Amino acid sequence: MTAGDLEALVRLTAPGYVGETPPEVAFGMTDTPVGRLALAVTARGLVACSYEDEHVVFARVTRALGTFIGPDPRRLDPVRRELDAYFSRRLRTFTVPVDLRLAPPFARTVLQMTMAIPYGGTTTYPDIAERMGRPQALRAIGNALTADPVCVIVPCHRVIEAPGRLGGYAGGPAAKELLLRLEEAV
Repeated sequence: MTAGDLEALVRLTAPGYVGETPPEVAFGMTDTPVGRLALAVTARGLVACSYEDEHVVFARVTRALGTFIGPDPRRLDPVRRELDAYFSRRLRTFTVPVDLRLAPPFARTVLQMTMAIPYGGTTTYPDIAERMGRPQALRAIGNALTADPVCVIVPCHRVIEAPGRLGGYAGGPAAKELLLRLEEAV
């Protein structure tokens, strides 16, 4: 998506947009070693860091937040800088605030638990299920992790199926393996 495409999309979905008014939700893209990520930042924090197509993410954010969305590099640049530092192994802990409003309550709980997994560490689906007191909820936990709206920053990649079996990941198995190797977790 080019800047012109984003401008056209914003004008279509937010007819009052004039370009000088800062959007309530900053939206943009960034390239990383694991692929292109769609980013969205609210006043509360990063609401999206997604592998999905930018049009899909833009539509989801619009539906969920129903607010004015547009480009705002000033608010997106801190996220981009932290991602760059993470991928160059200069950052182990993200400091950008996270806004998990796009995740349903159960998924939000699962994702908050993943945020406690330290850099270079992993846990398993059964471990999370046990800690939640829901040992039979493995599929629900897997679905919550796959639907993580703030990938990489909320480290769902640190949850593996079992030792030696990585399990699924929104960015695909190669991205999950790259992230874990970057953190020297595998």
